[in-house]
Amino acid sequence: MLNKTGQTRMKMSSLIGIQLQLLLGAALLLSSSAHGQLGPRSVSGLAPQSDIQQPLPLEQAFPFYVSAVSPGKYKVFWDLPQGHYLYRHAFDFTLSQRLDSEALAVDFSMPDGLKKTDQFFGEIEAYYGQLTIDLSLSTVPGPDARIYIHYQGCADWGFCYPPQRFEFLLNP
Repeated sequence: MLNKTGQTRMKMSSLIGIQLQLLLGAALLLSSSAHGQLGPRSVSGLAPQSDIQQPLPLEQAFPFYVSAVSPGKYKVFWDLPQGHYLYRHAFDFTLSQRLDSEALAVDFSMPDGLKKTDQFFGEIEAYYGQLTIDLSLSTVPGPDARIYIHYQGCADWGFCYPPQRFEFLLNP
């Protein structure tokens, strides 16, 4: 049978033991996170780094270039990385003769895309891989003319980039 002093010592010993365990656990946690040992948390606990999808920067996800074919005729060429696609319905091209002038519609033609069900827009046409779009201007471009290229795309794993508007100066 323990007396009051013995019970107090046991309680103190238990408390000190718990405090030491907590301090040791905190020290290990700080040590491992300082060395990058802990990954991001998921619903099921710790998730491995390789499971986390990171969106590509826009210029890597949807790289393109514009080339002049003949006066008033241009081609816009995309070379998309695997798992990225562009929406047919999001394309639009306009011409502005000067920075402050009204934009004119540009006629363009493009091939058929892949029909698919998209998690953001439902039934759509998408472009994967390489895409070439032909542009035809309705007027001769002036020295300050620029084409505005509008498009939007997504990654198959569920990241959708915001709509883009790129300005291309025709006579640099």
